[in-house]
Amino acid sequence: MDAGRTYRDAGVDIDKANEAKAGMTGSMVTADRRVIHKPGAFASLFVADFHDVANPVLVMKAEEPGSKQLLAFKHGRVESICYDLVNHLVNDIIVMGAKPEAVLDTILCGKLDKETVVDIVKYISNACREQGCSLIGGETSEQPGLLAEGRYMLNASIVGVVDRNKIIDGSRIRRGDAVLAIASNGLHTNGYSLVRQMMEAAPEIENLVIDGEPFLDAILRPHKCYYGPLKDLFERGAVHGMAHITGGGIAGNLARILPEGTSARIDLSLIEVLPIFSVIRSFGNVPTEDMLRTFNMGVGLTVVADPADVPVIREHLRVVGCHSYTIGEIVEGAQQVEFLGQLRWD
Repeated sequence: MDAGRTYRDAGVDIDKANEAKAGMTGSMVTADRRVIHKPGAFASLFVADFHDVANPVLVMKAEEPGSKQLLAFKHGRVESICYDLVNHLVNDIIVMGAKPEAVLDTILCGKLDKETVVDIVKYISNACREQGCSLIGGETSEQPGLLAEGRYMLNASIVGVVDRNKIIDGSRIRRGDAVLAIASNGLHTNGYSLVRQMMEAAPEIENLVIDGEPFLDAILRPHKCYYGPLKDLFERGAVHGMAHITGGGIAGNLARILPEGTSARIDLSLIEVLPIFSVIRSFGNVPTEDMLRTFNMGVGLTVVADPADVPVIREHLRVVGCHSYTIGEIVEGAQQVEFLGQLRWD
């Protein structure tokens, strides 16, 4: 008969996992007194106390940073991908006017490396703190056979809160409203399956320098978070709708917030296309239509507002270091996004 087998023999080291979890504890310390569970609890306890919100509505979202993770871990950008994860989550809930409150993460790996996992938790915690919320728990799981050794998959969920009377869901959008673009800082977390395929077919692309920056640095910039620049605008009621531009591009995401009887007319010639997108289009011979459906093209978020409020909104964003500009308007239609003009591939 075979000698006895252990769970460690099968590729799962419980002792190492416990050591890693002990190392995470310090990173997750929070000053938020609403977090009342102790380290190692089966689940997280968060007191639903929102003293500054009269009619609280919870806003929840789950997300993962897609195949960008493969490039990030391959090239040692662990901190970067953790910020991608949190910032994408936060952007998804703030477009509804929400304040981020608490995050739960999931870390899957083929073989657990204590130092890497502890660093992941530290970086996710840091990213949460920068957006005024807390990492309050999660799950770390070693999955040999499902993932190869050295492979990691990150996932997280967020809970935010918004006053029921201050929800921003696009219902206030009217014909004649202006559509503003808020600049992205690159690909954010979309289009990486295409980029990775292009890199495999033409590895020399990694030697390119784009606008003074190595190609890998340009494509692995962390997803920009817009909560800080936008949060003070929520109370003013000037914002009628916001769309986070992720997979599906401007058309696919802006259409999600348009009320019945309206469409958005976007002038492509006004979009300030980032150099990285011109490189991807040229190097991969990617059709313009596919570029628009796959990437944000330099527009990380769109804001819909009354034209009379646009100067105030733009000045506020300028002061806090966030570039914005008008790219279109709301017209009568069937909840679609219409493109006019042509992108400028400068």
